[in-house]
Amino acid sequence: MSHSPYQLKDDPYSSHSVILSLLGPGGGRRLLDAGAADGFLAERLTARGWVVTAVERDPIQAERARGRCRDVIVADLIDAAPRLAGPFDAIVYGDVLEHLGDPLAALRALNRSLAPGGLVLVSVPNVAHLWVRLSLLLGRFDYADRGILDRTHLRFFTRRTLLALLAEAGLALQRLYPTPVPLPLVVPARLHGAWLRATHALSARASRWWPGGLAYQFVAVCRLRAPSRASTGEDAGAAARPATA
Repeated sequence: MSHSPYQLKDDPYSSHSVILSLLGPGGGRRLLDAGAADGFLAERLTARGWVVTAVERDPIQAERARGRCRDVIVADLIDAAPRLAGPFDAIVYGDVLEHLGDPLAALRALNRSLAPGGLVLVSVPNVAHLWVRLSLLLGRFDYADRGILDRTHLRFFTRRTLLALLAEAGLALQRLYPTPVPLPLVVPARLHGAWLRATHALSARASRWWPGGLAYQFVAVCRLRAPSRASTGEDAGAAARPATA
């Protein structure tokens, strides 16, 4: 692969804009960009004061990312895990999990590099979007070069299956943000204008009204789930202590 088909979606309602807004200024904090492609997101995060380590398995894309962040590891996410010099204050999976054969294993492997109280941000496309549902009713499930049915996607997520994956990986959901279809990328530039801005804003509101069917993507904000008292032995210790009057 010599040229990345993926680019920064910089409209205000996109998953990338939501991620950047949620993270805010880095102030020297450390961030892991998991599956960084050519570093388009890492570059913005670095400019905002984050110290970014990028992991990218494609060597050509990884080389392009080198000038955009502090460090780049050329490896699969699971293979990169033992090589990470954590802990990281945040880990970002920006449109990545759908490209993995085993996203659960990747999440679990990188969780070990998350600092206490650190954030995990995940964005994935919503395969239950209304247009995909209508296409299925017509007997169509056509792959494309990008989008929800990107031909390189190995896994498909709905709101429910995404939340189940995160929980199984030991992550506690803090908030889930639906995002609309990225109209500025879909509509030709010559047609951009006030009408597109208004339509895009309405689409964003609609995705919040019915996220299961009108969200193009979901952005999940998570933290590591606290271990249960039973797993830490607190309950057993309490049971062993003698009762006092």
